[in-house]
Amino acid sequence: MFSIFFGFLCVCVPGSGQQPSIQADDGKRYICRAVPLSGDASCPVTLLPELTVGSQEEELRNTVMQLRETILLQKETISKQVGTINELTTKLSLCASTTDDRKYDKGGSWGKEKQNTMGDVPRDPSGSINGLGKTMQGLKDRLENLEQQQSRANISGAPFPTELRDLLQRRLQELEKQLLRKVSNLEEEKSMLSNATAAYRLKTESTLNALVERISELEKGGGDFLSPEQFKVSLPQRTNYLYGRITKSLPEMYAFTLCMWIKSSALPGIGTPFSYGVPGQANEIVLIEWGNNPIELLINDKVAQLPLEVRDGRWHHICICWTTRDGQWEAYQNGEKLGNGDNLAAWHPIKPGGVIILGQEQDVVGGRFDAGQAFVGELSQVNIWDRVLKPVEIQSMANCSSYIPGNVVSWLASNVEVFGRGAFKRPLEVCQDRLPNA
Repeated sequence: MFSIFFGFLCVCVPGSGQQPSIQADDGKRYICRAVPLSGDASCPVTLLPELTVGSQEEELRNTVMQLRETILLQKETISKQVGTINELTTKLSLCASTTDDRKYDKGGSWGKEKQNTMGDVPRDPSGSINGLGKTMQGLKDRLENLEQQQSRANISGAPFPTELRDLLQRRLQELEKQLLRKVSNLEEEKSMLSNATAAYRLKTESTLNALVERISELEKGGGDFLSPEQFKVSLPQRTNYLYGRITKSLPEMYAFTLCMWIKSSALPGIGTPFSYGVPGQANEIVLIEWGNNPIELLINDKVAQLPLEVRDGRWHHICICWTTRDGQWEAYQNGEKLGNGDNLAAWHPIKPGGVIILGQEQDVVGGRFDAGQAFVGELSQVNIWDRVLKPVEIQSMANCSSYIPGNVVSWLASNVEVFGRGAFKRPLEVCQDRLPNA
């Protein structure tokens, strides 16, 4: 083992071969450095600036490492935010597709798999809305984390990309607006579905009630008639005491269709085959032909003349359609539309709780008849619907290919009463015998 000895040389050699001498202080400073004895004896001097450069390199190296860590952290944050944005976009798309599926859903059936027979509102979308809200809260939390990271970066002196934060904040605001619009649209669709379901439920219940009545009459047998609707009311004289009365009243209606089979040869006019009066308005709905005037339709005392001709002593099938929207009306005879118009008691709803009289015009509700306006002839299958029937439905009844009972008033033997000596309910000929070419 060899030992290495170090010595400290602190010398100044002003000249070779001369002894050192004491000199005055010239303002210069010298440093001492440990060198091996076998090393260079020229006494190399290391200046102080070399130490300063090493310190700066170390500081720069630390700064580069911090910047590298910051860049990696930013890349990871950007990746997370991109994933979150894609996730939220997917959820919004799923929400929109769920809304479309509900919009075009056709309802249930009477089977065991679907018990929703009344077209109830689909499952409430609050679950998906809550999910979107949680996602938005997650985005906000991540934005707060970014702001905290910015604060830490500011403390450490490392730069933080404010552009990224501003971009994410703008994107978050846009997503919040989209979420609010989606929630508003869902609420509107839910309200519309609720209204449509209520209307569909009322319509279905009314149709089912009419069918239940018909089934009940069929089970009872309908007296002397082949079926409950195969009868006619005969009013052979023009008096003020022969008439028929329908025991059911009308609900409030914003549209209706009135159909009947009618036969008359009375002159100068057939009179009043149908009238409906309510308290305060005896002429709520009236169908009348008196004198030399054409057949007229009165609604709330407003008049429209109808192009119908039935005074030939033969059976005719007539239908009158009306809607409160602009007061539009249509008149059919033997399945063919002969006329239409508007502005007949526009925006006036048909009032409920009145009295339906067959064969007389009411001056007060249910009475005070005038013999000069009485109907002379026969009536059958007087039905009323709370909607405007389609032309194909009217035509199918007129040519005897089908029979559609009214969902508001149906022609049943139990629903019709006759009054006065000479008024009768009698069996009706088969439908084909009533056709014009029979």
